[in-house]
Amino acid sequence: MKIAFIGTGNVGAPLADHLQKLGHQVFIAARNPESKSVLEASKRNSELIVKSLIEAVQEAEIVFLATPFNAIETALAPVKSLLDGKILVDCTNPVGANLSHGLQSQISGSETVQEFVSNTHVVKAFTIYGFENFEDSTYAGYGDLKPAMLIAGNDQSAKETVSSLCSQLGWEPVDTGKLSMSLHLEHMTLLWIQMARVQGKGSGFVWAMLQR
Repeated sequence: MKIAFIGTGNVGAPLADHLQKLGHQVFIAARNPESKSVLEASKRNSELIVKSLIEAVQEAEIVFLATPFNAIETALAPVKSLLDGKILVDCTNPVGANLSHGLQSQISGSETVQEFVSNTHVVKAFTIYGFENFEDSTYAGYGDLKPAMLIAGNDQSAKETVSSLCSQLGWEPVDTGKLSMSLHLEHMTLLWIQMARVQGKGSGFVWAMLQR
């Protein structure tokens, strides 16, 4: 598939790298091709194709949004109409002061993204963990059990496409329902950060889905 990344920092860069190595054509949607994050992502994987923001989104079938949450409108505004009908994978999290929810838990960040690009199929995915687990999702010693990647979205076909990418990247995709469920996923992210960063458990843990 043709996949564009808006944002190639700690989250976007490893996901772009892995997806390209899985055989996808991956574009870095660069507002500034000389920015530190773009140069570092290109150094990491020279097969990533750097394009302008508009060119990358025009050509892509799926777009990953992996910017800081407070930058989403600035990032999306120039390509708002180009995203009509496309899948937008929202990897952002609204984190507030003292690891609170940045929107006071009144609405999910993903729903605000959906409101901004109303004709786009927004799917919340590749959150609930820190970037280290996007660098390496392998947890040996658990047999066929894979780490869970919880997703949410309003369009079933879009979620199936994103679920396939999750599987290719070594995750067990778990569809949690409509995009409104993203609020709970964002709280799971805050829980993970508290446990990993504040309580000192470290980044080497994930959630898993066991079902009878």
